[in-house]
Amino acid sequence: MTRLRKISKSCEYFLYRIQVSKLPQLSKIWILRHFFYIFLIISLFFPSIGKTQTNTINQKIKIDLPDILVSHVDYDITIEVDSTLGKQVNEKFVCLLVNDKVTTVHFKDNKGTFTHRFNGKEQLTVAMDEDVSVKTVSPIPLWFSIIPPLLAILFALWFREVLTSIFIGLLSGTFIISYFQGHNIIMSLIYGFFHIVDKYIIQVLNNPEHLAIIVFSMLIGATVVVITQNGGMQGIIRRLSKYATNRRSGQFITMIMGIIIFFDDYANTLVVGNTMRPITDKLKISREKLAYIVDSTAAPIASVAFITTWIGAELSYIQSGLTTLHIDETPYFIFLNSLRYAYYPVLTIGFMFFLIWMRRDFGPMFHAEKRTMTKKIEVTEITDNTQAEKPRISSGWNAVIPVGIIVLGTFTGLFLTGYQSTVWHNNSMSWWVKLSQTIGNSDSFKSLMWASLLAVVVAVMMTVFQKIQTLSQSMESVLEGFKSMLQAIVILTLAWALAALTQELHTADFFSGVFIAVKLPAFLLPAVTFLIAAVVSFSTGSSWGTMAILYPLILPASWLLTKEYGMSYDQSMHIFYGVVRAVITGSVFGDHCSPISDTTILSSMASSCKHIDHVRTQLPYATTVAGVALVFGIVPGGFGISPWILYPASFVVLWFIVKQFGKKYSM
Repeated sequence: MTRLRKISKSCEYFLYRIQVSKLPQLSKIWILRHFFYIFLIISLFFPSIGKTQTNTINQKIKIDLPDILVSHVDYDITIEVDSTLGKQVNEKFVCLLVNDKVTTVHFKDNKGTFTHRFNGKEQLTVAMDEDVSVKTVSPIPLWFSIIPPLLAILFALWFREVLTSIFIGLLSGTFIISYFQGHNIIMSLIYGFFHIVDKYIIQVLNNPEHLAIIVFSMLIGATVVVITQNGGMQGIIRRLSKYATNRRSGQFITMIMGIIIFFDDYANTLVVGNTMRPITDKLKISREKLAYIVDSTAAPIASVAFITTWIGAELSYIQSGLTTLHIDETPYFIFLNSLRYAYYPVLTIGFMFFLIWMRRDFGPMFHAEKRTMTKKIEVTEITDNTQAEKPRISSGWNAVIPVGIIVLGTFTGLFLTGYQSTVWHNNSMSWWVKLSQTIGNSDSFKSLMWASLLAVVVAVMMTVFQKIQTLSQSMESVLEGFKSMLQAIVILTLAWALAALTQELHTADFFSGVFIAVKLPAFLLPAVTFLIAAVVSFSTGSSWGTMAILYPLILPASWLLTKEYGMSYDQSMHIFYGVVRAVITGSVFGDHCSPISDTTILSSMASSCKHIDHVRTQLPYATTVAGVALVFGIVPGGFGISPWILYPASFVVLWFIVKQFGKKYSM
């Protein structure tokens, strides 16, 4: 009782401090400590929500439910009849009574499956002949699904430290799941803590695509360290310095390199960021500005280019949305026609050009640039732990050849892994379409690993053969490159785990369901779709995951809504193209702003910029472009105004914003 009184007094004092408006003066540790005390008190009065209860009559019917159940989501429920008790069911269709509703189920080998949606706590009753099985189910409320990503984002912005923030988001999600599985609050916290590692982290590391990204990132890091140690970076700096004579030209060269490496956003961020960082450091361009340029020429370019590692996923997502519709168009044709509505990616490039050309910045980016210009910084080429001797020679070819191998090798790998003889022998298709479909069908992760591995081997061989380093020293450089990627790999792993958790909690279903349930005028569908995709992508940190979930939901809904309004085929297709592109551009915009996004993390990592600083400085720029794209592009485009009018008007608005609000500094 004495302990409880102390806790109670602490809680009263905490509430008093809030009432007298002294909360901003409190330390973060003090707040967390007292929140923990309050949590302990609450746990005494809310032991558990109750496990799923089973009551089977005659014990002949077994109901198998998924481990995690969320309300207002369709689930496949499996029914199994116990054959050892003399019951044999192997019929094509059997009528069951599910909650007093007749349901037709296909049975095979005594097992059948039907779809059911839990709208709240309920008793699931399944009856077949005289056999009845009852389960009391307590699903997780769907709105709980926004808690983990929301906490991760809020704590990331508050603590300015992403590892702890993502971990807190994960812990909140695993706690919710454990609690609704029947554990009390204390045990839910304990089980949730350990499930972060034994379930979600192991799950995402068992994903071949995630492992490919980790391996590719490590090999890129190794390549950068080796070409730094052998003088290749110094040679590149010496050559590019002839053109990058000031801050403006240095930023332009960075932007051009980002556009050139258009075919993959991961390769773009890692290659451009690591390659240009020594040059931008020398020209006193802030790491935040470098990360912004790298991030803004990665996903935006990859999302609109014809030949990218995105095209296959984009086409498959579009196709998934077309399966229930009777539209006589191919996914690739729809993709091409939707490009005219790619306002956010195109305006992002234009906005970046205006910032660089007019030598202006505003918001947190201006202060970051001003701080970098006035502060004496040390040019760090790859990592602060790298202390090798200065190479005897500094040939730019030592860097150009390995980096060129990554670029050309990736493109070659994309062609080899996506080659189909039926496509290339089809005379009705143009060469460009053949190449686009080949890249779309390729294995981008395998191509990236091939190219980066070859680049490391070539870089080491060039270093050893020129007697710049011994083989042993080169291997130490490779290991140093692996070490330099450790922090980013940990952050990526936690971000992937959070994305897997939000997928199980159906976070995207919550957001899309809220907006789709509200019928809107047809001309606002692209704008609303853009906002839905942005919110979902921001919360989950995955543009690809957002597209995968929203396309099957948004495309049929938008098409049926246009038909309900009695629009013609051409009018409906105009709205449909806008919706298709709005999902992609909204996903890219939300991904740009999210601190738990993998491409955002990679951009800050490759630029050696503090991750939260990158998010904080990029956010005003991304939201500015998105606002202009929405008001002057997407919304009027829904009314049928031509993009030939909207694009110039949007560029004029962006130029005015930079001119009016941007602050100029000496170069």
